[in-house]
Amino acid sequence: MDILIVEDESEIAQLIQHSLEKEGFVCRTSRDGNTALRMFQEQAPDLIILDLMIPGLDGLEVCARIRQKPGMKDPYILMLTAKGEEIDRVIGLSTGADDYMVKPFSPRELVARVRALLRRSLRGGGQHQIYRTQHFTVDVEQRTISRQIDSRPPEILELTTLEFNLLSTFVSSPGRVWNRTQLIDKLWGDNFYGDERVVDTHVARLRKKIEPDPANPTFVKTVVGVGYKFEDPNVV
Repeated sequence: MDILIVEDESEIAQLIQHSLEKEGFVCRTSRDGNTALRMFQEQAPDLIILDLMIPGLDGLEVCARIRQKPGMKDPYILMLTAKGEEIDRVIGLSTGADDYMVKPFSPRELVARVRALLRRSLRGGGQHQIYRTQHFTVDVEQRTISRQIDSRPPEILELTTLEFNLLSTFVSSPGRVWNRTQLIDKLWGDNFYGDERVVDTHVARLRKKIEPDPANPTFVKTVVGVGYKFEDPNVV
């Protein structure tokens, strides 16, 4: 797995790199936002460890620009900051970060967070399962999801790993209400250490790709005070 470390404090960058390379990860480093974007475009990593306060473009802007790159590999983003205020966590996650850590942190926890983010398949997978609803067909083994709206030909959706797993979870149980804790357990497992609201970020990104009108979702509905549910009739 290829990891890009974006951190302007050399001692912290070296500590992160050493901790991850010791666990078998391949790491590259950048000291500023502009260089980080260039390195991302040259070779998109599997995961980016991104400091919030870096020279040039700050971490929030780098995160936002990466999420706006169409057709490119969509990496996981773990954001670092020396700040601990609530508003910083909210802004970081709403920009598209997958997880959030406040300095100082332990290298062991960092490695655990990285491993949790890089988990690639739904828990309990391994069986060839195909789910069909009125508008979606999910092939879990082939990792494909198609959507058909009205009489138009089926469209293969381009989703990130987490988006695929999230939509697969929803489609597997139309009408079921999932709270954040249940979705985290399904998608990340026992090694999740982040803010539960990261689920809201991924739901919002998924809606942009599957909903005719993301602001007024047809398929992934919010159940106020509880969580989310998927509405689309099963095809028998």
